[in-house]
Amino acid sequence: MKPMIKSPLQIARASYQPKVPKALKGYVVINEGEKTESADDQEEIKKLFPNTYGMPLLSFAEGEKKDYGPINVGVILSGGQAPGGHNVICGIFDGIKKLNPDSRLYGFLDGPIGLVEHKYKELTAEIIDEYRNTGGFDIIGSGRTKLETEEQFKKGAEICKKLNIQAIVIIGGDDSNTNACVLAEYYKQHNYDIQVIGCPKTIDGDLKNEMIEVSFGFDTACKVYSELIGNIQRDASSSKKYYHFIRLMGRSASHITLECALQSQPIIALISEEVEAKKLTLNDIVEDIVNVIVDRANHGLNYGTVLIPEGLIEFIPAMKKLIAELNDMLAHNDDFAALQSPEEQREYVKSKLTPDSLAIYRSLPKSIAHQLTLDRDPHGNVHVSSIETEKLLIDMVAKRLAQLKAVGKYNGKFSTINHFFGYEGRCAIPSNFDANYTYSLGITASILIAEGKTGYMAAVRNLTDPAEEWQAGGVPITMLMNMERRHGKMKPVIQKALVDLEGEPFKFFAKHREKWADPESDFIYPGPIQYFGPTEVCDQPTRTLLLEKGY
Repeated sequence: MKPMIKSPLQIARASYQPKVPKALKGYVVINEGEKTESADDQEEIKKLFPNTYGMPLLSFAEGEKKDYGPINVGVILSGGQAPGGHNVICGIFDGIKKLNPDSRLYGFLDGPIGLVEHKYKELTAEIIDEYRNTGGFDIIGSGRTKLETEEQFKKGAEICKKLNIQAIVIIGGDDSNTNACVLAEYYKQHNYDIQVIGCPKTIDGDLKNEMIEVSFGFDTACKVYSELIGNIQRDASSSKKYYHFIRLMGRSASHITLECALQSQPIIALISEEVEAKKLTLNDIVEDIVNVIVDRANHGLNYGTVLIPEGLIEFIPAMKKLIAELNDMLAHNDDFAALQSPEEQREYVKSKLTPDSLAIYRSLPKSIAHQLTLDRDPHGNVHVSSIETEKLLIDMVAKRLAQLKAVGKYNGKFSTINHFFGYEGRCAIPSNFDANYTYSLGITASILIAEGKTGYMAAVRNLTDPAEEWQAGGVPITMLMNMERRHGKMKPVIQKALVDLEGEPFKFFAKHREKWADPESDFIYPGPIQYFGPTEVCDQPTRTLLLEKGY
């Protein structure tokens, strides 16, 4: 293996030993808790997953040494990258080697497709040691192939039999862990001796519940974005001439935007879930932004930052209805796909929409309307990352301010710069929190495998306490599931966790946002992630998690 060229920070981070819960430092006994039910649609989920439904919650405690035979494990990185994925793999490797030094770990290449097409490599200590505490998914690559057909399941079973793999760990978000649940059920139903374990990954933060306190990568990504926002705010305070409209990742929930707002105190942060709850229109949102800008102009301030969640446009009720119609209309639509020009496509769409949605569609700039009809993602939904909502808002705000200026109600200057922060945070070197958390998840997965469990997601809780006091265990994946419409059909999927408008993080934000927009208020400049130094600087979890736990 060719050695990597490393920066001084990479070299220093390679020697960092992640902190883990006390129970994971020695040998473990598993305690079974209550039987579980799915998050919703219990009867439907139970019918679809008869062999893995209703399993108990699992918690780990310190136990006596046990003898385990060698275990061969396959690991898959699925979906978009998130900081800490490599440490999950390192934790699995160290975990199975501790249980039996003859255990072996195989990485399937480029995501789930590697399992289906039998593309893999054995992950040895030499390879693993090159990736400890690093960002990215490049150790084996990732992909978005969905595991949903019997042919795929059988192909996976073939390579597992060939390599004597007893268990597969799927490291991914809600859809990837839905795949894990489906795969576990199939192998159990057909008596394949293959276990399937999931790990909760997504920087979006929408894979969470009372048992999964946070998905890994969220902490690091939000700290990266908050640093960038803080840097922009420092520049805005220095030059005093730009409004920065910043779109942040998070298609289905606004957790990233909320967390970055808590860390940086922008003048405006839009929360999609609030927009939907209040049934706000695009014009309502524009008017709210305009009111803040006019007030600041009256105090001689013509700069600031506006945070916009990536999925905002889908939460505006009228837009949500339009997009739902488009998703159903364009699912497997050969007639639309055959049309050559954007204008032909536009006319086709207009001919199929209901009157209310047609009115909204016609009101949009052609560039935004076109973006709404681009190719769907693997789940049949619009690619919200391709919709430049920040530019739409800039355009609408500028027009409204021009109207106010014409009648003498606005005397400021509106110069703007737009940004989209996404990939900048997905492969960052993981924070100490994420390095510790992901390594603990990996060890937890190895224990679940050794104990013969399947259909479980590795879980580590009490994350606001010192790492030694964290609690590890397993959550049945069926516990997280409900039924949702995908490609025009109802499908079992893990329920996304949206921002809770009654939760402490949002209530804190709502209480303070007017003060942050006030001309007398100051921005916060979070600065870069710190890896070395006092615990209160280096090891803190997100503000969201602290507020949820009452800190």
